[in-house]
Amino acid sequence: MNAIAYPEVTIEKFEASDIDPDHFDHEAHVYIGWLYVREYELPEALAKFDAGLKRLVIKLSAEGKYHATITWFFLFLISERCEADEPWHDFKRRNADIVGGSRDVLSRYYSDAYLFSDRARERFLLPDKIPNPDLAA
Repeated sequence: MNAIAYPEVTIEKFEASDIDPDHFDHEAHVYIGWLYVREYELPEALAKFDAGLKRLVIKLSAEGKYHATITWFFLFLISERCEADEPWHDFKRRNADIVGGSRDVLSRYYSDAYLFSDRARERFLLPDKIPNPDLAA
């Protein structure tokens, strides 16, 4: 199995909200999402990751950082791009657009006004843009 890329970020610690926010940057978010989609079928991965993230932001008094559409969209992308038995470092290398923290991947699918609306923060919204296939990863 894969070596743990982030020993301080595990499903167990995430679900217990035992994550140091100083070690939970965008890449660590993607990493834990990757762990979930490898461990569970997508509907269960989405439910568990979303619930864990909501608990964590409440514990950290950072509820304003939770964004349903971004959370779900990234889990969908991770699931779509995840290869069976692929180590994290290979996934990370192949998916720099979602691991690197750039908003480019989001802007291919969502307009800023739509993505950063209160509605999109509260619940998952389907993309309002059709991506240019020439730009897709």
